[in-house]
Amino acid sequence: MARRDSATRVLPEEINALRDPVREAVAGVTAKFSREDWLAATRDGRFPTEAWDLMARQGLLGLGVPEEFGGSGGGLTEEVAAMEAMAEAGVPLVLFLLTVFARTPILLHGTPEQRQRFVAPTADGGSSLCFAITEPDAGTNSFAISTTAVPDGSGGYLLNGQKIFISGVDAADRMMVVARSTRLADAPDRRHGFSLLVLDVNSPGVSFTPLDMGLVMPDRQFTVHFDNVQVPAENIIGAPDDGFRYLFDALNPERMLAAAWALGLGDYALNKAVRYARDRSPFGKPIGAYQAIQHPLAQARTRLDAARLMMYTATRQFDAGMDAAYAANAAKLLASQAAVEACDAAIQTHGGYAFTDEYDVSAIWGVTRLIKVVPVNNEVVLNHIGEHVLGLPRS
Repeated sequence: MARRDSATRVLPEEINALRDPVREAVAGVTAKFSREDWLAATRDGRFPTEAWDLMARQGLLGLGVPEEFGGSGGGLTEEVAAMEAMAEAGVPLVLFLLTVFARTPILLHGTPEQRQRFVAPTADGGSSLCFAITEPDAGTNSFAISTTAVPDGSGGYLLNGQKIFISGVDAADRMMVVARSTRLADAPDRRHGFSLLVLDVNSPGVSFTPLDMGLVMPDRQFTVHFDNVQVPAENIIGAPDDGFRYLFDALNPERMLAAAWALGLGDYALNKAVRYARDRSPFGKPIGAYQAIQHPLAQARTRLDAARLMMYTATRQFDAGMDAAYAANAAKLLASQAAVEACDAAIQTHGGYAFTDEYDVSAIWGVTRLIKVVPVNNEVVLNHIGEHVLGLPRS
């Protein structure tokens, strides 16, 4: 029987029909890989390969990959459901999020050979992907990136530049890199000149240095340098210089997966708080009976579920081939806000115990708060909505 949750009360039945079997498969992972195992991997500074292998055996890594490429089928809705359920169990893997959205433009715009070479191995966990776009001097202004991929004179490309805040480089096998194959100064339009390319993480000329982030999570972040990295022409996804057109087929799914990450962690924190509020009785009755405790938790429940409705609206639009940009951005915005609110309510409910390792509450807040900043900060999301939805002047 599928693991149902309170969110099923508000989600349309067609979403629940897709979501329930995914949650059941995730339960098969979390029965063998717990939050304690996840925290142990974090303390040891290692990627939890045992969880990755369990996800592979449960068919979760193949979600969204057509059966002809060895996948489990389905679409982004099922992939988001898996990310949500893993986070709700307190064991989110950012490498799953990265692999899912990085392979999406390959599935949509790659050649059959590229899908077989780059996507098929991800379906059974034999390969994974990370994604590199952010640069120190560009930040969220992707038009200003300066990493270049220029012809090497023999049919391939030479990649040079630097990326920062790149997650999972140490655990991934391949990296999708966003580079300029035509410099901004030479481009007829700022959208022209982007290329998406895939390379092996251990390619000569690729080096990376870990960042000291202070986050409680096993997926680490890095600065990545490219020094005359040779990239074969067959590793360019779609047409050179036309990568901007494909880019949002990665970035919109990334926003939905980030929303799932946030909502799952928000549910994890809220569920802990509700259990504690039912049991903690310093004045003779459970503290959950007091409105000062009960109301913030009830508010968190409603806001998490409202954001979840927007998230699954976005995934269904994307899976149907519709323009999901507004719903994806709105879902990321609402989910990150609701999750932080839920974590804050959980901390307040636990009081001082929230900051002890035994109760494991405050550690959730930092990772959840991060999602208001990544993969794109909420201010940029609001700029997008203001301009493209409300029709206001460009910020």
